[in-house]
Amino acid sequence: MAILTTDILFKLSTKSGSAGNSLSSTPAESLGKYISTTVVTAATLHNLFDVVTGDENAANDVEYRCVFVHNAHASLTLTGAVVWLSAEVADGAAGAIAIDDVAASVIGSATAQADEVADESTAPTGESFSSPTTKGTGLAIGDIPAGSCRAFWVRRTCADSAALDADGATVRCEGDTAA
Repeated sequence: MAILTTDILFKLSTKSGSAGNSLSSTPAESLGKYISTTVVTAATLHNLFDVVTGDENAANDVEYRCVFVHNAHASLTLTGAVVWLSAEVADGAAGAIAIDDVAASVIGSATAQADEVADESTAPTGESFSSPTTKGTGLAIGDIPAGSCRAFWVRRTCADSAALDADGATVRCEGDTAA
């Protein structure tokens, strides 16, 4: 059976524990190292970043989160996978993404599955951020075998803009499958 959209999960990361997919996490804790058991709740405000305060907005605050793409299919590899920003609220904070430099790994790996940062204001080292808005310009994350994952980073940059409810961006992932 082909890979379905329900087989491709976005999960938060965790710096705790000794292996991937063994502990839950929160958006504020999603700062790299291992894939957590926590699926990012789709179409929900503050599912990755907190509310931007007036002081953060005025200071053009920049924050980072590490998210994993998990191929939960039982047997098929997600091939040629790409991620991009499929939607972004106008006149708010700017979103950008970067692929983590750690290769895809089995979700329960005891080896670090992504870079990690000290706090949400620290940029991951070596990643190059951009804001692709179509699948054709999306960032290649490569093949993700069944039961494996690959990390990417999301950057939010405040723009000292007017107050805005429901600010945010939508990240999408697509790839191919053999079946």
